[in-house]
Amino acid sequence: MNDLHAQLYERLLQGEMDVHLGYKKNDPSGNNSGNSRNGSYPKTIQTVHGEYEISVPRDRNGTFEPLAVPRHAHRGFSLKKLVISLYAKGMSVSDIEEEMHDIYQVNLSSSAISVITNKVTQAAIEWQNRPLESQYLIVWMDGIVFKVRDGNKVINKTVYLAVGLDRTGHKQVFGMWSANLRAPPFG
Repeated sequence: MNDLHAQLYERLLQGEMDVHLGYKKNDPSGNNSGNSRNGSYPKTIQTVHGEYEISVPRDRNGTFEPLAVPRHAHRGFSLKKLVISLYAKGMSVSDIEEEMHDIYQVNLSSSAISVITNKVTQAAIEWQNRPLESQYLIVWMDGIVFKVRDGNKVINKTVYLAVGLDRTGHKQVFGMWSANLRAPPFG
């Protein structure tokens, strides 16, 4: 999970840089634009999932101020609220814009949020499609039930989790799935 969170932070930062410069990486429209990418620097950050190192992009003019991991800060904001908002609620870009302002006090345009969420979604898809090993020593399957409001009623939703222990002794998350639970029939 640490690797996934590190990738998500890096994707968020790359999305922020795209918005800051006004063009995507390696886009010819950025040639002679007055400001361009200038590599990256490593930064160790602390999150609820532990400590890890990420690459923070920088620009030639030194005007890039990252929001996901601000300068001189060693804590990134919690991706949990952002991911829950994006995936569980199925929010629109304007709803996400409002949520980002309410939760993080960050004012981002709809286009900036769209660029950033597309990068996060792409990282999640790449993680889902990564190759798995052919054998695992142990495989665990578990689930946790949450009560969720769906329209005017409260329903149970289960998040299923599959984890495997590889030959080197490291745990790997295979995936997470969400499902509705129906009440068992009475009788």
